[in-house]
Amino acid sequence: MYSELVNKVVIITGGSKGIGTAIAERFGKEKMKVAVNYHSDEAGANEAVAIIEKAGGQGIAIQADVATEEGNQKLLAETLKAFGDLDIWVNNAGLENQYNTHELPLDEWEKVVSTNLTGVFLGAKTALNYFLREDKRGNIINTSSVHEQIPWPTFAHYAASKGGVKLFTETIAMEYAAKKIRVNSIGPGAVNTPINAEKFADPEKLATTTSMIPMARIGKPEEVAAAVAWLASDESSYVTGITLFVDGGMTLYPSFQGGRG
Repeated sequence: MYSELVNKVVIITGGSKGIGTAIAERFGKEKMKVAVNYHSDEAGANEAVAIIEKAGGQGIAIQADVATEEGNQKLLAETLKAFGDLDIWVNNAGLENQYNTHELPLDEWEKVVSTNLTGVFLGAKTALNYFLREDKRGNIINTSSVHEQIPWPTFAHYAASKGGVKLFTETIAMEYAAKKIRVNSIGPGAVNTPINAEKFADPEKLATTTSMIPMARIGKPEEVAAAVAWLASDESSYVTGITLFVDGGMTLYPSFQGGRG
Protein backbone atom coordinates (compact mmCIF):
# COMPACT_ATOMS: atom_id res chain seq x y z
CA MET A 1 0.00 0.00 0.00
CA TYR A 2 1.04 3.62 -0.56
CA SER A 3 1.16 5.62 2.68
CA GLU A 4 1.20 8.96 0.83
CA LEU A 5 -2.31 8.23 -0.49
CA VAL A 6 -3.90 8.13 2.98
CA ASN A 7 -6.60 10.83 3.22
CA LYS A 8 -6.02 11.99 -0.36
CA VAL A 9 -9.20 12.93 -2.23
CA VAL A 10 -10.07 11.26 -5.53
CA ILE A 11 -12.97 11.47 -7.98
CA ILE A 12 -13.77 8.38 -10.05
CA THR A 13 -16.19 8.86 -12.93
CA GLY A 14 -18.24 5.81 -13.84
CA GLY A 15 -17.47 4.27 -10.47
CA SER A 16 -20.68 2.32 -9.99
CA LYS A 17 -19.61 -0.92 -11.66
CA GLY A 18 -16.80 -2.98 -13.10
CA ILE A 19 -13.33 -1.45 -13.23
CA GLY A 20 -14.62 1.76 -11.63
CA THR A 21 -15.81 -0.08 -8.53
CA ALA A 22 -12.55 -2.04 -8.36
CA ILE A 23 -10.61 1.24 -8.42
CA ALA A 24 -12.88 2.61 -5.71
CA GLU A 25 -12.26 -0.44 -3.53
CA ARG A 26 -8.50 -0.18 -3.99
CA PHE A 27 -8.54 3.48 -3.02
CA GLY A 28 -10.63 2.52 -0.01
CA LYS A 29 -7.86 0.12 1.00
CA GLU A 30 -5.45 3.04 0.64
CA LYS A 31 -7.59 4.89 3.25
CA MET A 32 -8.53 7.59 0.76
CA LYS A 33 -11.56 9.85 0.44
CA VAL A 34 -13.39 8.70 -2.68
CA ALA A 35 -16.15 10.39 -4.68
CA VAL A 36 -17.94 7.78 -6.78
CA ASN A 37 -19.66 9.30 -9.79
CA TYR A 38 -22.60 7.59 -11.49
CA HIS A 39 -24.97 8.52 -14.29
CA SER A 40 -28.01 6.31 -13.59
CA ASP A 41 -26.89 3.36 -11.45
CA GLU A 42 -27.49 4.81 -7.99
CA ALA A 43 -27.67 1.38 -6.35
CA GLY A 44 -24.29 0.42 -7.84
CA ALA A 45 -22.73 3.66 -6.67
CA ASN A 46 -24.07 3.21 -3.14
CA GLU A 47 -22.70 -0.33 -3.13
CA ALA A 48 -19.30 1.02 -4.22
CA VAL A 49 -19.39 3.51 -1.33
CA ALA A 50 -20.13 0.66 1.10
CA ILE A 51 -17.18 -1.28 -0.34
CA ILE A 52 -14.90 1.73 0.09
CA GLU A 53 -15.92 2.21 3.70
CA LYS A 54 -15.60 -1.50 4.49
CA ALA A 55 -12.08 -1.37 3.06
CA GLY A 56 -11.16 1.51 5.38
CA GLY A 57 -11.72 4.64 3.31
CA GLN A 58 -14.43 7.30 3.12
CA GLY A 59 -16.87 7.48 0.24
CA ILE A 60 -19.72 9.45 -1.26
CA ALA A 61 -21.85 8.85 -4.36
CA ILE A 62 -22.51 11.75 -6.75
CA GLN A 63 -24.89 11.66 -9.71
CA ALA A 64 -23.63 13.66 -12.68
CA ASP A 65 -23.49 13.46 -16.47
CA VAL A 66 -19.77 13.71 -17.19
CA ALA A 67 -20.43 14.39 -20.87
CA THR A 68 -21.49 17.93 -19.84
CA GLU A 69 -19.58 20.81 -18.27
CA GLU A 70 -22.37 21.26 -15.73
CA GLY A 71 -22.04 17.62 -14.67
CA ASN A 72 -18.31 17.89 -14.10
CA GLN A 73 -18.65 21.15 -12.19
CA LYS A 74 -21.31 19.55 -9.99
CA LEU A 75 -19.01 16.58 -9.38
CA LEU A 76 -16.16 18.83 -8.28
CA ALA A 77 -18.38 21.08 -6.15
CA GLU A 78 -19.95 18.21 -4.23
CA THR A 79 -16.56 16.56 -3.70
CA LEU A 80 -15.13 19.80 -2.30
CA LYS A 81 -18.19 20.23 -0.09
CA ALA A 82 -17.74 16.73 1.34
CA PHE A 83 -13.95 16.45 1.52
CA GLY A 84 -12.59 19.99 1.12
CA ASP A 85 -9.99 19.24 -1.56
CA LEU A 86 -9.11 17.26 -4.66
CA ASP A 87 -5.85 15.44 -5.39
CA ILE A 88 -6.63 12.92 -8.15
CA TRP A 89 -9.24 12.74 -10.92
CA VAL A 90 -9.88 9.40 -12.60
CA ASN A 91 -11.78 9.64 -15.90
CA ASN A 92 -13.18 6.13 -16.04
CA ALA A 93 -16.73 6.48 -17.42
CA GLY A 94 -17.16 4.78 -20.77
CA LEU A 95 -19.58 3.18 -23.23
CA GLU A 96 -19.30 0.64 -26.00
CA ASN A 97 -21.71 -0.96 -28.44
CA GLN A 98 -21.39 -2.79 -31.73
CA TYR A 99 -22.37 -1.69 -35.23
CA ASN A 100 -21.12 -2.26 -38.75
CA THR A 101 -19.67 1.14 -39.51
CA HIS A 102 -21.85 1.70 -42.59
CA GLU A 103 -24.89 1.13 -40.35
CA LEU A 104 -23.68 3.12 -37.34
CA PRO A 105 -26.28 5.79 -36.46
CA LEU A 106 -24.91 9.26 -35.86
CA ASP A 107 -26.58 9.45 -32.45
CA GLU A 108 -24.82 6.23 -31.35
CA TRP A 109 -21.48 7.61 -32.58
CA GLU A 110 -22.08 10.83 -30.65
CA LYS A 111 -23.22 8.99 -27.51
CA VAL A 112 -20.03 6.94 -27.29
CA VAL A 113 -17.67 9.77 -28.25
CA SER A 114 -19.36 12.25 -25.89
CA THR A 115 -18.79 9.97 -22.89
CA ASN A 116 -15.49 8.30 -23.81
CA LEU A 117 -13.65 11.31 -25.23
CA THR A 118 -15.54 14.54 -24.55
CA GLY A 119 -16.16 13.35 -20.98
CA VAL A 120 -12.42 12.80 -20.52
CA PHE A 121 -11.71 16.30 -21.86
CA LEU A 122 -14.31 17.92 -19.60
CA GLY A 123 -13.20 15.98 -16.52
CA ALA A 124 -9.56 16.81 -17.17
CA LYS A 125 -10.41 20.47 -17.83
CA THR A 126 -12.32 20.68 -14.54
CA ALA A 127 -9.46 19.05 -12.63
CA LEU A 128 -6.80 21.19 -14.34
CA ASN A 129 -8.57 24.42 -13.45
CA TYR A 130 -8.80 23.36 -9.81
CA PHE A 131 -5.16 22.20 -9.63
CA LEU A 132 -3.91 25.41 -11.26
CA ARG A 133 -6.07 27.64 -9.07
CA GLU A 134 -4.89 25.88 -5.91
CA ASP A 135 -1.29 25.45 -7.14
CA LYS A 136 -1.51 21.70 -6.53
CA ARG A 137 0.64 18.85 -7.81
CA GLY A 138 -2.44 17.23 -9.31
CA ASN A 139 -2.84 13.85 -10.93
CA ILE A 140 -5.21 12.88 -13.75
CA ILE A 141 -5.66 9.25 -14.78
CA ASN A 142 -7.72 8.34 -17.84
CA THR A 143 -9.16 4.93 -18.68
CA SER A 144 -8.32 4.17 -22.27
CA SER A 145 -8.19 0.68 -23.82
CA VAL A 146 -5.99 -1.65 -25.83
CA HIS A 147 -8.13 -0.33 -28.68
CA GLU A 148 -6.27 2.96 -28.65
CA GLN A 149 -3.67 0.81 -30.42
CA ILE A 150 -5.51 -2.25 -31.80
CA PRO A 151 -8.13 -1.62 -34.52
CA TRP A 152 -11.55 -3.07 -33.65
CA PRO A 153 -13.87 -3.54 -36.62
CA THR A 154 -17.58 -2.98 -35.84
CA PHE A 155 -16.54 -0.79 -32.89
CA ALA A 156 -15.19 2.14 -34.92
CA HIS A 157 -16.73 4.79 -32.66
CA TYR A 158 -15.25 3.15 -29.54
CA ALA A 159 -11.79 2.73 -31.08
CA ALA A 160 -11.84 6.30 -32.38
CA SER A 161 -12.74 7.61 -28.92
CA LYS A 162 -9.91 5.67 -27.27
CA GLY A 163 -7.42 6.75 -29.92
CA GLY A 164 -8.46 10.30 -29.07
CA VAL A 165 -7.90 9.64 -25.36
CA LYS A 166 -4.34 8.50 -26.14
CA LEU A 167 -3.29 11.72 -27.89
CA PHE A 168 -5.29 13.91 -25.53
CA THR A 169 -3.47 12.31 -22.57
CA GLU A 170 -0.06 12.74 -24.18
CA THR A 171 -0.78 16.32 -25.23
CA ILE A 172 -1.97 17.65 -21.88
CA ALA A 173 0.74 15.67 -20.05
CA MET A 174 3.27 17.69 -22.04
CA GLU A 175 1.32 20.92 -21.67
CA TYR A 176 1.09 20.80 -17.85
CA ALA A 177 4.25 18.90 -16.85
CA ALA A 178 5.99 22.13 -15.86
CA LYS A 179 3.07 22.84 -13.54
CA LYS A 180 3.80 19.52 -11.81
CA ILE A 181 0.48 18.02 -12.92
CA ARG A 182 0.83 14.43 -14.12
CA VAL A 183 -1.51 12.89 -16.70
CA ASN A 184 -1.52 9.22 -17.64
CA SER A 185 -3.85 6.54 -18.96
CA ILE A 186 -4.43 2.89 -18.29
CA GLY A 187 -5.26 0.57 -21.17
CA PRO A 188 -7.23 -2.48 -20.01
CA GLY A 189 -7.47 -5.49 -22.27
CA ALA A 190 -10.03 -8.28 -21.80
CA VAL A 191 -11.18 -7.93 -18.20
CA ASN A 192 -13.88 -9.87 -16.36
CA THR A 193 -16.41 -7.10 -15.77
CA PRO A 194 -20.23 -7.04 -15.93
CA ILE A 195 -20.14 -5.66 -19.48
CA ASN A 196 -18.21 -8.77 -20.57
CA ALA A 197 -19.97 -11.32 -18.36
CA GLU A 198 -22.34 -12.66 -21.01
CA LYS A 199 -19.57 -13.03 -23.59
CA PHE A 200 -17.19 -14.79 -21.24
CA ALA A 201 -19.95 -17.13 -20.02
CA ASP A 202 -19.92 -18.62 -23.54
CA PRO A 203 -17.06 -21.19 -23.62
CA GLU A 204 -16.45 -20.67 -27.34
CA LYS A 205 -16.25 -16.88 -27.06
CA LEU A 206 -14.08 -17.17 -23.96
CA ALA A 207 -11.67 -19.49 -25.82
CA THR A 208 -11.55 -17.10 -28.77
CA THR A 209 -10.69 -14.18 -26.53
CA THR A 210 -8.05 -15.99 -24.48
CA SER A 211 -6.40 -17.16 -27.72
CA MET A 212 -5.61 -13.49 -28.38
CA ILE A 213 -3.86 -13.05 -25.02
CA PRO A 214 -0.28 -14.31 -24.57
CA MET A 215 -0.93 -14.92 -20.86
CA ALA A 216 -3.93 -17.05 -21.91
CA ARG A 217 -6.37 -15.72 -19.32
CA ILE A 218 -8.88 -12.96 -18.73
CA GLY A 219 -7.81 -10.09 -16.49
CA LYS A 220 -9.31 -9.19 -13.13
CA PRO A 221 -10.66 -5.71 -12.32
CA GLU A 222 -8.42 -5.54 -9.27
CA GLU A 223 -5.37 -5.95 -11.51
CA VAL A 224 -6.39 -2.82 -13.39
CA ALA A 225 -7.08 -1.05 -10.08
CA ALA A 226 -3.56 -1.90 -8.90
CA ALA A 227 -2.13 -0.13 -11.95
CA VAL A 228 -4.28 2.93 -11.21
CA ALA A 229 -3.08 2.98 -7.60
CA TRP A 230 0.53 2.94 -8.78
CA LEU A 231 -0.10 5.83 -11.16
CA ALA A 232 -1.76 7.70 -8.28
CA SER A 233 1.17 7.07 -5.97
CA ASP A 234 4.53 8.81 -5.57
CA GLU A 235 6.25 5.68 -6.86
CA SER A 236 5.26 6.86 -10.34
CA SER A 237 6.30 10.46 -9.66
CA TYR A 238 8.53 10.62 -12.77
CA VAL A 239 5.87 9.11 -15.06
CA THR A 240 3.62 11.24 -17.24
CA GLY A 241 2.06 10.94 -20.70
CA ILE A 242 1.98 7.14 -20.90
CA THR A 243 -0.66 4.51 -21.42
CA LEU A 244 0.01 1.65 -19.02
CA PHE A 245 -1.48 -1.41 -20.69
CA VAL A 246 -2.98 -4.00 -18.36
CA ASP A 247 -3.75 -6.61 -20.97
CA GLY A 248 -1.84 -9.87 -20.47
CA GLY A 249 0.17 -8.98 -23.58
CA MET A 250 -2.77 -8.44 -25.94
CA THR A 251 -1.03 -5.46 -27.57
CA LEU A 252 2.01 -7.61 -28.46
CA TYR A 253 0.62 -9.05 -31.73
CA PRO A 254 0.00 -12.51 -30.23
CA SER A 255 -0.75 -14.07 -33.63
CA PHE A 256 3.03 -14.04 -34.13
CA GLN A 257 3.60 -16.05 -30.95
CA GLY A 258 5.81 -19.09 -31.43
CA GLY A 259 7.59 -17.55 -34.41
CA ARG A 260 4.56 -17.64 -36.72
CA GLY A 261 4.43 -15.25 -39.62
